[in-house]
Amino acid sequence: MQYFMALKIGEKRVKSAREYLNKFTNDTAMPALALKDNKTNIWEPVGEENMYAVLNDAGGYVLTDVSGYMIVLCDKNGISKAIARGLDIQRKDAVVKMLQADNIQEYKGQVSLPV
Repeated sequence: MQYFMALKIGEKRVKSAREYLNKFTNDTAMPALALKDNKTNIWEPVGEENMYAVLNDAGGYVLTDVSGYMIVLCDKNGISKAIARGLDIQRKDAVVKMLQADNIQEYKGQVSLPV
């Protein structure tokens, strides 16, 4: 797929994931990655499916200047599409409960975050 076509598709998926996550996080979700990082010159948009992951410093992820938890919407390969960070445990639990109520599955592998 051509770079700009893949990017355009990926951007639409990121926008949709961000809007969805914003419903649960008081509009604090940020966009993430629009393209899969496959270490080749083949461009692919981030996947269409939404899964969630919960990250924190204890899991080896550096959450920069914001402590607490991060909720990530990602595709089935763990490529992040939308991120909400700085959540305390109560807010994190509430968001996870709402995502589960919408039948969003948890992603348990390594998550690719924007640098």
